[in-house]
Amino acid sequence: MSYEKVKQAANISIGMKQTARAVEMNKSSEVFVAKDADPRITIKMVALCKKEGVPVTYVDSMKLLGKACGIDVGAAVAAIVNE
Repeated sequence: MSYEKVKQAANISIGMKQTARAVEMNKSSEVFVAKDADPRITIKMVALCKKEGVPVTYVDSMKLLGKACGIDVGAAVAAIVNE
């Protein structure tokens, strides 16, 4: 279900820098974090989302999250962006 949300979203941000920027600017409605990503990276994103009040959804695989985002590599984090 979570992968479907990402696939159907009109605007998404992929990766730590883009997603962090979207969260800080209050443009993201939900952030997706891959469970198999490096926790040293994802823990910062989860903390930022908690601070900003953005819901975090965990997905099983970086590879599948990247595929849902339409890229050929894995994605540790992605967000649905509201423009």
